[in-house]
Amino acid sequence: MEGDFIKINKWLLPLSKLYGLASNFRNALFNIGVLKSRSFDVPVIAVGNITVGGSGKTPHVEYLIRLLKGTFHTAVLSRGYKRKSKGFVQATTDTTMPEIGDEPYQIKEKFPDVIVAVDKNRCHGIDTLVENDKEIDVILLDDAFQHRYVKPGINILLVDYHRLIIYDELLPAGRLREPLSGKDRADIVIVTKCPKDLKPMEYRVITKAMNLYPYQQLFFSTIEYSDLQPLFGGDRTVTLSQLSDHHVLLLTGIASPQQMTHDLQPLIPQLTPLTFSDHHDFKEKDIALINDTFASLPEPRLIITTEKDATRLKLAKGLNEEVRNHLYVLPINVCILQEQAEVFNQQIIDYVHKNSRNSILVKRKDDHKPKDSDHSGNRPRTISFRNN
Repeated sequence: MEGDFIKINKWLLPLSKLYGLASNFRNALFNIGVLKSRSFDVPVIAVGNITVGGSGKTPHVEYLIRLLKGTFHTAVLSRGYKRKSKGFVQATTDTTMPEIGDEPYQIKEKFPDVIVAVDKNRCHGIDTLVENDKEIDVILLDDAFQHRYVKPGINILLVDYHRLIIYDELLPAGRLREPLSGKDRADIVIVTKCPKDLKPMEYRVITKAMNLYPYQQLFFSTIEYSDLQPLFGGDRTVTLSQLSDHHVLLLTGIASPQQMTHDLQPLIPQLTPLTFSDHHDFKEKDIALINDTFASLPEPRLIITTEKDATRLKLAKGLNEEVRNHLYVLPINVCILQEQAEVFNQQIIDYVHKNSRNSILVKRKDDHKPKDSDHSGNRPRTISFRNN
């Protein structure tokens, strides 16, 4: 468990102490009110981490979308990392990946009925979303745990099981972007990318080591893989179980590809990883490397890539016909472990029900109505919630 993927550069620890002083100073400015955190009338749920690298933010935002979108008019706001546009941009069916970034584009493609927008200034983004659509019930902030100018109603901190923050160090020696005390701002902490067969003893050890406050709730999640989907058309899906005799090129440009490699290796013994940096912009030389690496694999062969990488590979020029015909996307979903999904789901739904602008307006209107009485002199009011 401890240190699975953790590498600490002890020579850089003195610099980490300086980084920690700067981070603590910034947080102190927010804590004493010199820098202001804003609350909003609309329910806001922030999802993020305090580390460099992937902890599963987008899959967990997608989990929340699936949970909420059938009942609540849901919006997602991201900064749109590495996008080519500026300011506030709300996605439409014609919006391109470079305009909003790969992860927001992925979300919009999977959930076309959900509002997706990007804005580096999250407060401005929330104001604009609400001004454009008065019916929004809830806003999900992607990668916003450290964006303290917004004070969310629920703050969700994600912690990678393979790089637990309690064993990590601050930048540049480790990968923490702020001191461990930053976790105290979380309402919910989720340990992500856990093995499906995580032992009860490990649950107890991690729970104790995380040392959370009574007001904080701890959950554990794992990744589940769906059937492979062809990236460039066609309806031939492929299951992972069908690839045991294939030579597979695992093509990734994500922050933490180790987990996917670890999960797929037992199912696909002949797995060849080809790894690029997170949010990698595929250049001509990269495409040539992909073509050549795939051509070097014996038959039968296939390429697997991630949903995020697929948004960029779609725009890449130079992929040969053989690669395009054998390039498949591996969708992933999040599953809450320990039979705690219902507890987690209910907490999220209750918060949105209680704080949605529609329910608050109904309550305020009801407060100004004359009180009807029954025989006891009191009649309880009922508050209705809008279902979309």
